[in-house]
Amino acid sequence: MDSSVIKGHAAMAAAALMWGFMPPISKLVVQGGEVSSLSLAAMRIGGACALFWLLSLFTKRERVRREDLKWLFLAALCGVVLNQGMFTCGMGLTSPADAAIMATTAPIVTMIMSAMYLKERVTGRKVAGIMSSAAGALLLVLGSAQASSSGNMWGDLLCLASQVSVSFYFVFFKGLISRYSPVTLMKWMFLFAASCSLPPMAGELASIPFGRLGWECLGGIGYVVGCATFVCYLLMPVAQRALKPTVVCMYNYVQPVIATLAGVAWGLESFGWWKAAAVALIFSGVSLVVQNRARRPAAVVSWAGRLGNMGRSMRLLYLRRMRSLRRVARGLWSR
Repeated sequence: MDSSVIKGHAAMAAAALMWGFMPPISKLVVQGGEVSSLSLAAMRIGGACALFWLLSLFTKRERVRREDLKWLFLAALCGVVLNQGMFTCGMGLTSPADAAIMATTAPIVTMIMSAMYLKERVTGRKVAGIMSSAAGALLLVLGSAQASSSGNMWGDLLCLASQVSVSFYFVFFKGLISRYSPVTLMKWMFLFAASCSLPPMAGELASIPFGRLGWECLGGIGYVVGCATFVCYLLMPVAQRALKPTVVCMYNYVQPVIATLAGVAWGLESFGWWKAAAVALIFSGVSLVVQNRARRPAAVVSWAGRLGNMGRSMRLLYLRRMRSLRRVARGLWSR
């Protein structure tokens, strides 16, 4: 496997690990009432914007073409504003289990978009892998006794819309992402995102009593902004350059596994047989989509090439013979 592909898988695996802890931590932050879902989404965007521009001071400066700025603005809307805003608000209205269920739709939507726009092949193996992982994720979430106990239809729809938005970002902006470094991309995307989302939320952010927030809440905000946003969005372009959009989205199925294993480690839930089966389904499906097709041996390729050349030579010889026969027939007919 190519080193860039390995790096892409490592980047997405690390991002999926951090995103797996985000739903329960975000729920912990907003359940106190001092911080709303919209405020948390605004803090994610504003905090990550500041971190990306601070990081850019220590990296090589890269000039962005003027015509690419409008595409970066659209990418910011799809990949940051709509994705983060709708998913964070959706998690505030629904249960973490329902939010995880909605996340399973992203690879399916991405596969359909990639087939239509990027002409990516939809193979039976890829469909089987996505369906296997989706079934495992649903089994993992619905197997819990608390699944969907506090769900809300509008929250579920917002989470679903956020997945469609990020699928659109993965597919339609793949070419733009390959032109610039991750820091340059994200500092501009989050600047545009902050300019759209922070002004309407300025009053609500100013009214948050940060001095009275507990350490658990402040730590949760720090994790959501620093790890689940800044670090993860820094890793995403690395993966998007090396991997196909459908493969990148397949890592969404790892997040429910991480959340479940964390709950088991913290003693919040038990690990039953259905969870073991769900984890097996998820990882078998991911492996089906992620694995590259095995290359044919060199000898097979060589013989296939020789046979192809032989067939082309015979076809050319046949065409030449037929032209000669036509010329002879025309000559006889003219006489």
